[in-house]
Amino acid sequence: MQIAHFTERPVRYIPEEPVLENRAFFGVSNKYIDRDKSADDYNYYLDEACYCEEVGFDAVALNEHHGNPFCSGNVLNIEAAILARITSKVKIVLIGNPLPVVKHPLRVAEELATIDTISRGRLVSGWVRGAGSEQFFNNANPAINRELFNEAHEFIMQAWTREGPWRYEGKHFHYRHVNPWVLPYQKPTPQQWIPGVLSPETVLWCAEKQYPYLGLGTALGPTCDLWDMYADKAAELGFQCGPENFGYLLPVFCADTDEKAQDLGRGFIFGGGQNAFSRPEHTLPPGYNSKAAIRMLATQPGGSWLGVSKAKLMASQEDQWDAAAFDALRDKLKKGYDKVQENLQVVVGSPETCAKKICDILEVIRPGVFTVFAVQGNVSDADRMNSVKLLGEQVLPVVREFAAKQELTGPFDQVPGQRKLASGTKRDPVVNREALEKLNLP
Repeated sequence: MQIAHFTERPVRYIPEEPVLENRAFFGVSNKYIDRDKSADDYNYYLDEACYCEEVGFDAVALNEHHGNPFCSGNVLNIEAAILARITSKVKIVLIGNPLPVVKHPLRVAEELATIDTISRGRLVSGWVRGAGSEQFFNNANPAINRELFNEAHEFIMQAWTREGPWRYEGKHFHYRHVNPWVLPYQKPTPQQWIPGVLSPETVLWCAEKQYPYLGLGTALGPTCDLWDMYADKAAELGFQCGPENFGYLLPVFCADTDEKAQDLGRGFIFGGGQNAFSRPEHTLPPGYNSKAAIRMLATQPGGSWLGVSKAKLMASQEDQWDAAAFDALRDKLKKGYDKVQENLQVVVGSPETCAKKICDILEVIRPGVFTVFAVQGNVSDADRMNSVKLLGEQVLPVVREFAAKQELTGPFDQVPGQRKLASGTKRDPVVNREALEKLNLP
């Protein structure tokens, strides 16, 4: 198993009231930027990544969002390039470059190849379609988002593997001279892990490409359904899925005691938490999601990635957010914080508590990659670093031992798609639904 550490790199000095008044992080005015505090935070997050390597994480993960203090990482390739030089062992996981809004895939191909070369092959390149709000910020048409994603990805694969110079004339991208003079250190291409929420199109695309699919904090029941969908498609294509085909990212925060962890873990609901990433009209712009994806989103019990959930779908039709009643609103968010812990969509506690809950989750969905998502909100450097320390020294050893017993092989242990399955042969299970039933989740 590969275990990674991920942070949104939140803007920690912003007051909560402007976020609540705006009903979301996206759209809060940048008048609140403090350049000195921003400089402190950017440098701290790089130090935190280095400390993750020191305490034993296999990888550090980055993402990017735009116009949003929920995540200060606006251009993840810049941060990844720095980490390529100042770290020495950890994989650098990008989850990932938002191809439909970048609009220049040749430049992306060169940037990532540079990062992989400087790090001597430690890049894991993830691809994303970009959150709904990214379409607004980057003036991208959400209706052709998937078209842009697919074409940009295929072009980058060619740019990395085809000898130049050559000409490219596609539907959305055109280049008269493709001949990049930096290519990935890994051959033929870097490993690629694809994050997603509950889009069946993304899951099936991953199976066709034999890419590991990284679930972003989705409820365990729907996650099992997605894993089975991937495995069924893989069987049609002639290979047996295993843990190496799946990863899972989960909000996790650790402190010395359960009580201290619960207090600090409320950073996950600062400003409304993930559900307040952006308002409904920005989260789900027309044409961005297919009908099938929306139907699956409607099954989410709540607390999903970036507020993409049944509650967000309903919020687009009703307005129950009273920004003036901050105390009542915070009470409502606290109840939601308790609920997502009951659902095992957030894990907060002492090392013993975190290890137990993580192992319970791993037994059900059996991923080969597990990524902890660090707490949001105005949590201090010392408390964040202590969480990394406790996870690295006390939680990771327990999780690794459990993963070894469960034979949870990661994509660096077993190449995804290499276990062939004869035509007409029944595939092996990829999830443990009996373990799911024993958890008796709400």
